[in-house]
Amino acid sequence: MNTGVTAVLRGGLGFLLATQLVIGCWALLFPRAFFAIPWVGMRMDYNEHLMLDYGAMSLALSVVLIAAFVVTTRDLARIALVSYLVFAVAHVVIHARLLHHLTQAEGIGLMIALSAAVAIPAVLLVLTTRLGTGRGRELRPDRRRQPGLRS
Repeated sequence: MNTGVTAVLRGGLGFLLATQLVIGCWALLFPRAFFAIPWVGMRMDYNEHLMLDYGAMSLALSVVLIAAFVVTTRDLARIALVSYLVFAVAHVVIHARLLHHLTQAEGIGLMIALSAAVAIPAVLLVLTTRLGTGRGRELRPDRRRQPGLRS
């Protein structure tokens, strides 16, 4: 077991989790304020329903990230990271097609941020291959087995 890789993986999962929790709560609790960010609203008409749905979906993704961060098995980390990547890749492609709604500086900043949102979980997913073999292998040596749970 490589504790350095485990620490990086857990740190990355924690970062993704924190960003999704903040964004999800912001969009769900303050949808108009979230939409007012130029990268979000992109100078289009406000749609409260869309913002509330986005916030709820971000919080749903947070649940998977919380599980991977707390339980920290290789398989669960992979599921969480692939789930995040499905969203992140689609998100960057969608916004790449809508850059005409932004200034050049806003577009560059947005594409850098969204590309990082793809690169971070992709690198973390590669790191999971360095954690040894075995389905459900625990990443933290100090975790106790809980009755009724399979690892």
